[in-house]
Order: sequence, then C-alpha cells, then structure tokens
Amino acid sequence: MDQLPADRAELTDLLARQGLWLDERRFDETASIFTEDATVDTRGGRAEGRQALAEQAHRNHARFARTQHVTSNVLIDVAGDRATVRANLIATFVRDAAEPVPDLAIGERYHFDAVRTADGWRFSRVQVTPVWRSR
Repeated sequence: MDQLPADRAELTDLLARQGLWLDERRFDETASIFTEDATVDTRGGRAEGRQALAEQAHRNHARFARTQHVTSNVLIDVAGDRATVRANLIATFVRDAAEPVPDLAIGERYHFDAVRTADGWRFSRVQVTPVWRSR
C-alpha cells in the first residue's frame, strides 16, 4: 500500500503544529513534534535535544505578546521512514497585545529532516536560513 499521500498529510500537519507550538507557546507538546535528539539552528541560536529546543523557543519568543508563523511553498520528499520538508516562513512579532502593531517581521527558509517513529512523524533537525528582516 502506498503511504506517500498519508505521509505527506501527516508531515504537513506536523509543520502546522510546529508553528502553533511557537505561536501558542505549547512547549509542553515538544515531544509530539520533535525527536528526543532533535537539533535546531536558527537566528536565535543552536539547540540540541527537546528540552533545549523548548527553552530556546521560549527564550526567543518570551518578550513578545504575540507571534504569528506562516509557512508556505511546502515541499515534501519522502524516502521510506525519512523525509525532508522545505518551506518559506514569514514570522511576525508583536510586543503589546493591546496595541497589536508588528515590531518585527522576518522571512526565512525552513529545512526540516523528519523521521517516522512509533508515534508518527517527528522532526529531527531544523535548519533556518534568514532571507530578510523588517523592523
């Protein structure tokens, strides 16, 4: 049975959940998105392991009242129990929820490595390439 369409759907959902993980600060759900030994390289630094990923994400987003991570142009390549996911990201950051004017916006390219686990697909590596920044 060809799992490719189901794999693509699950990986697309995983990417969307990763954005909500950041925007809604769902850091207690890190295990549902990343492998135990996942690594992340972003403008905010490098982190290795779920705990470090959650701490880095919290630290980099804590000064903002709201964030919105929007991904597009998603390209998924599945090879057995491994996959790559590439996408464009526009992230907007707002310091004051009462006055929701963007303080910062960034454009980046996401590159994820994913692995199929007993609990479903999880990201094992995230590499972010900055494209632009606006204040």
